[in-house]
Amino acid sequence: MFSIILNLLLYMFLIGDAKAQLDTPLKDPAFQAVWSHLDKKDIPKQYVINTFMNSEIKIHPKIISSFNNPYEKKKWEQYRKIFITEKRIKGGIKFYQDKKDLINQVSDSLKVDKFLLVSLVGVESNYGKHSGQYTVFNALYTLIHQLPRKEKWAAKELSEFLVLCYRNKTNPHSIKGSYAGAFGFGQFIPSSFNYYAIDFDGDNIRHHDKWPDVLGSVANYLLKNGYKSNTNDYSKNSNAWKSVFAYNRSNNYVGVIMELRTEIKDGVFNNKL
Repeated sequence: MFSIILNLLLYMFLIGDAKAQLDTPLKDPAFQAVWSHLDKKDIPKQYVINTFMNSEIKIHPKIISSFNNPYEKKKWEQYRKIFITEKRIKGGIKFYQDKKDLINQVSDSLKVDKFLLVSLVGVESNYGKHSGQYTVFNALYTLIHQLPRKEKWAAKELSEFLVLCYRNKTNPHSIKGSYAGAFGFGQFIPSSFNYYAIDFDGDNIRHHDKWPDVLGSVANYLLKNGYKSNTNDYSKNSNAWKSVFAYNRSNNYVGVIMELRTEIKDGVFNNKL
């Protein structure tokens, strides 16, 4: 009789513990905020619950410091020194030479300057070499929990990210990005990726880490934000300038994009590598 009672108590404890584990994500403010964006979409609730039960979820306090002190707030000369370097310029020339056919194909097809595309991915991900140090999930999860002024924004972005991962059958904890949740070679935030990314290579998947889709998506972003096909004007307040400003609302950012574009173009035509 004693052993029966003991086994029954153990069973009840295990059931209770399992239920507590299942209830934990439901009580998480981040889950609640994200699910409020997803409850009317075709994303199974259990998929979202399972995602929020992952043991790799972590809050990174350093993200808050980075978010509150972005590079773009630096003075122009300090900011410029980060990106306008001999190494980055030569990296852009080599990137263009290595992928010349593809870059020209994207440029000719979408009518966006090829050197502007190269400079953008050069600043955003150092030509695909830098994907970020945090998972996109953890970056946005941290913002929801620790930066109230960005909580609603981060919840929306995390919901967009889960939509992308579910549809692409991608593990939501496998993609790394920036402290703000931007990811891929073009460093799109999730909502921008879902809206602007295109399938340039025709395989029915919009990839964040394959150059045909990345370059095509960057070009599409610029076009949808005011870039005029075959423009020759890259001066401040031009349509090209404004389209890059939409990518990152900082004149310092646009300034280095435009200067790097000029340096790479000059290097290619003068064989400076």
